[in-house]
Amino acid sequence: MTYTITLEDCPYSITEQAKHNAETKFQRTLERNLGEPEDVLQVYRAWQNAMETDESELSTHEKTLAQKWVEALYKAQTAGLSELGECEAYFDLRVQR
Repeated sequence: MTYTITLEDCPYSITEQAKHNAETKFQRTLERNLGEPEDVLQVYRAWQNAMETDESELSTHEKTLAQKWVEALYKAQTAGLSELGECEAYFDLRVQR
């Protein structure tokens, strides 16, 4: 499985090249912090599961992975949006089977 990253709600004035650069920077930062694409997906799924499960039902490992996602996501968003200035843009991660 793989995933794609798409910059959403970006300013209309942004060029396609700037959008692509932001998406690439976001993905590279995620992978630098989490590992290979398979590792990114494992941590992402752990975070999704944590969001849908009562905390008392999660193992320590699942909690650790979910927290790892939150931290990596913050770093990736900061890096990916760094060239865009103030905006409401965000990155969408889609899992492809």
